[in-house]
This record gives sequence, structure tokens and C-alpha cells, in this order.
Amino acid sequence: MNYVVITPARNEENNLVQTIQSMVAQTVPPALWVIVNDGSTDRTKTIADSAAAQHSWIRTVHRTDRGCRKPGGGVIEAFYDGYALAESVPWDFLAKLDGDLAFDPNYFQACFDRFEADSKLGIGGGRVHNNVAGTFMDDSPGDPSFHVRGATKIYRRQAWQAIGGLLRSPGWDTLDEIKANMLGWTSYSFKDLAVRQLKSTGSADGAWKNWFKNGRANYITGYHPLFMASKCLRRAFSKPYGIGAAGLFCGFISGYWNGAARVPDPALIRFVRKQQLDCLLFRASLWARK
Repeated sequence: MNYVVITPARNEENNLVQTIQSMVAQTVPPALWVIVNDGSTDRTKTIADSAAAQHSWIRTVHRTDRGCRKPGGGVIEAFYDGYALAESVPWDFLAKLDGDLAFDPNYFQACFDRFEADSKLGIGGGRVHNNVAGTFMDDSPGDPSFHVRGATKIYRRQAWQAIGGLLRSPGWDTLDEIKANMLGWTSYSFKDLAVRQLKSTGSADGAWKNWFKNGRANYITGYHPLFMASKCLRRAFSKPYGIGAAGLFCGFISGYWNGAARVPDPALIRFVRKQQLDCLLFRASLWARK
């Protein structure tokens, strides 16, 4: 089982060591792990280079500092810099793994067991858990069943080729799954495989910016306005109260205000909206599937 892992990392000196320890301990090591230092201003570069010096299957790529974070699109630009090294390596699975995660030694083997058991599974990965008062708990139990967090995505090679890679903008980590499902693949996270996130989701950008980014991503992906209104209403009753719903709404509406480009795939947008309307009408859909 050949697999390649790509980890974009920006200012992760407090977390990357544990991610490296988790990868080195895997019962099935990758053919290649590329750590992409995305212009870090801390010790991320040093930590990554030290790991590469100790393990021949770890390589590093260093990007110049763009001077700021680039939510959504920046991580995919970094990902593709790492992917350039992976193209010369034969692989069956490709993983995008964040640099702030810790996981058990059998994590990747357990993931591949799921893929082997389901020949139509195109995208999968473990569930992200955050530390809440000393206990790691599922970070997003309300996610639709087809969604796999961008921090832990594993792509089967055939599915990766079918979707044509990733969108280089916010919304990439939903669009890939929806397109895979449209093309006959399935996607889901593995609820019994926990991946421990060492910092809170969205903490690098702040709560408002994170939710605003998500709303803009939903616009780019082609979400139906009625579905988006329902999503914002539900979010208003979840923590952080008010901020999440307002951020989602403003981010989504800003796409119209600014004339932002949507994904250039009309068939995919029609598929997204039909699935969302089916969900609102209590019909079978990606969002309603359990």
C-alpha cells in the first residue's frame, strides 16, 4: 500500500513535533511525506528540516513569507508545491494532513482498511477532536455525513484523478467531496478514528474571520441561498452564539457584493443546489444522508 502525505504548515513550532512523532510511529509509513513550510516566521523550518535529515521518506519544501495568512487558498497553494514532489512517486492514496495533529500508530492502516472494505470510497479520513476541559471531543459532530475535514483528507488515486484535483480558493474542502459524489464515488469520515487537533479550529484567523471565510467558501461552492439561510439560522443557536451565524451570512453575501467568481462548473453547481433543495424538502440527499 503506497501512500503520500502532504502537510502545509505555517508557524506550527508548538505542534509540528507531535505530528512528526505520530507519523514516524505509524505501523505503515508513507512512501513520501512532504512538509511544506508555508513562509513560517518561527522554528517550523528548523523542525521540518531536522525530521527530514533523520528519515529518508520525509522531504521539505520552503515557501517565502507572503506577509500574511491567505485563508482557504493559501493552504492549497502550499499543498501543490508539495504535490510537485509527489508526482514522481507511485502512490495509491494521497493524504492532506495538517501540521497540528496527533494520532495513534495504527491510524493510517486503519484508514486503509476502510478503503479496502468499500471500493466506492473515494475520500475519507479520521474525525478531528479538540481538547475541551482536558478531554478530546469531536470538533464538529453536526457535519453532514459526506464531509471529511480538510485537515485529515485521504484521496483514493482514481477519485483524485476523477475530480481533477483541488480548487485553489476557499471551499476546496467541500467542493472536492461533492464532485466526487456527483461522479459516483462516496466520501465520509471514520467516526471511530480520532485525530487529536492540538489547537482550536480557526484559531489562527479568529472566530469572525473563520466564519466569514466559511460563508465566502459556501458562495464560491454555489450553495443555494435558501439552504444558506437555513444554515445561518441553525448556526445562530450554536456556539459561538451570534458570531458564527453573522460571519457565515456576511461571508456569503459578500460574494454577491464583490462579484466573486464561483467555481467554473455549472453542472456541479446544479448538483449542489439540487441536493440542498432535496434536503430542505426532506428528501434523500447528501446533506440528509446518515
